[in-house]
Amino acid sequence: MADYAKDVLVDTQWVQDHLDDPTIRIVEVDENPDLYAEAHIPGAIGFDWKNDLQDQVMRDFLDPKAFGELFGSRGISNDHTVVLYGDRNNWFAAYTYWYLKYYGHHKVKLVNGPREKWLAEDRPTSVEVPSYEATPFTAKEGDDTIRAFRDEVLPAVAAGTKLVDVRSPQEFSGELIAMAGYEQEGAQRGGHIPGAASIPWAQAVTEDGTFKSADELTELYGGKGVLDGDSIIAYCRIGERSAHTWFVLHELLGREDVRNYDGSWTEWGNLVGVPIEVGP
Repeated sequence: MADYAKDVLVDTQWVQDHLDDPTIRIVEVDENPDLYAEAHIPGAIGFDWKNDLQDQVMRDFLDPKAFGELFGSRGISNDHTVVLYGDRNNWFAAYTYWYLKYYGHHKVKLVNGPREKWLAEDRPTSVEVPSYEATPFTAKEGDDTIRAFRDEVLPAVAAGTKLVDVRSPQEFSGELIAMAGYEQEGAQRGGHIPGAASIPWAQAVTEDGTFKSADELTELYGGKGVLDGDSIIAYCRIGERSAHTWFVLHELLGREDVRNYDGSWTEWGNLVGVPIEVGP
């Protein structure tokens, strides 16, 4: 993994070797939170991305105080290295990685490969929910250099920022307003933000969910002109797939000015008067 810009990945063997390491906390965040109860890495803490990590009244993050209380209540301190993994090739694991970075916790790693890889390798699992002693966790003010908001998107594009739409080609073209089964998080209009490059998130990983090499990733995003500009904004439907792409661009390729627009198409496609393009 030395060819990546930052030391942010650990492989499954490393995780197995560190199951009893008191300096780390393993965290599973799944698109389907029921999977955690079926089997998880021994000692892993399970977070429900919708019920734990989101404000339950408005569509937004937890504020810094609530975020710190959540992590501290599960036994995660500022001194712990958080090791993240999950289903769907680490969609929400990458989202939580980005979320932790947003609130200033930089001792965080992503497993190179999803929970399916761990299970396929017949590594140890557990159904026991760990009970760690609560500990203080202080979240800093949010780092908006890695998060984009809707009112910033159009001016950013006009200023030369590259947009990456990481959804499926069908969502990008407007053929699908939302993926099947996610209609409740859909939009009134289909299509994409004008000027965005279509690079589905899955093109960044191999068949087993591990990341492609730095050279392959550079060719992928460079070939679409994404790496030509000074800044990049990634978006998807609700921000989880684009967090995966943010991780690739910011952490693996070392592009510093990369932001995740987590409002994404669920927000943009419901706004009045914003420009939309349809077609490939």
